[in-house]
Amino acid sequence: MLAVEQMTAEQRALYEEVVSGPRGQLIGPLRAAIHSPELAVLWSRFGEFLRFRTCLPAALKELAILVTARRWNSQVEWWAHARDAGVAGLPADIIERILHGSPVAFADEAQREVYEYARLLQEHGHVPASLHAAIVARWGVRGVVELTAVIGYYTMVAMTLNAHVIPVPAGVEAPLPDSAELFQLAPGTQAS
Repeated sequence: MLAVEQMTAEQRALYEEVVSGPRGQLIGPLRAAIHSPELAVLWSRFGEFLRFRTCLPAALKELAILVTARRWNSQVEWWAHARDAGVAGLPADIIERILHGSPVAFADEAQREVYEYARLLQEHGHVPASLHAAIVARWGVRGVVELTAVIGYYTMVAMTLNAHVIPVPAGVEAPLPDSAELFQLAPGTQAS
């Protein structure tokens, strides 16, 4: 991370924009992206839209992000979004099961659909037509497009965090087991 006094005028402008916006601080992948100011500006604005302004409810968006963070074993992404998911109302037992790769039985069908969409898209590179149709039926075409963008964006975030070995904040213990392998998540089911 560049110290503020080491930043160029472009980097400093981006830094000020980020810390004065909804994020409140420059953390995660922007710590790497700031070395390419034009990229970082676009990245920041895209990420801000996906994190704060999609049509998806916050708990479902955070669920998709957690599935992505766990798939990629992204320590910082998991650390930041496990907290956000809890605040957004995602049940703690679901967060815990995703963390450990345990089967998840969802009482909420919308949660199961989002979990499976994120899991299968990252595991196979596509989703079954019936699952895509279920997301469209529930959230419209805009919803499925934004959900896919959230998953793709947070995959890029996870890859950046991992490639540049961006650490969790000082004094925070890494929340995920250390692994260089992609993590296999168990299929989600409907609770009986």
